[in-house]
Amino acid sequence: MKILIIEDEIFPALHLEEVVRELGCTVIGIAPDTESARSLAEREPADLALVDLNLRDGMTGPAVAREIASRYGTKVLFLTANPSQAALDFEGAIGVVSKPFDVQTVARAIELARQVIP
Repeated sequence: MKILIIEDEIFPALHLEEVVRELGCTVIGIAPDTESARSLAEREPADLALVDLNLRDGMTGPAVAREIASRYGTKVLFLTANPSQAALDFEGAIGVVSKPFDVQTVARAIELARQVIP
């Protein structure tokens, strides 16, 4: 499974990258903002995007998640400290993991995502 990490805080992003790789998945890249996310998604569409709501360029996570899901068929799992603000009202949104998160929770969420991604 190919995963795109959309997170502007470097330490959580690197931690996610490590978890994803330990699960045997491929990390396409880490995007801290909308432009980077679009560029990475266009270069190599992901099966799953792990998306924070607040990125370097503001509360842009939901918009970029919708765009990537619509354009490339990427499934989206939000990772946020504000789960009530995560919009799950679009095709491709599969859930929310609350921050701070632990490795087991993220690993379980990715394993569940594997079951819904063809």
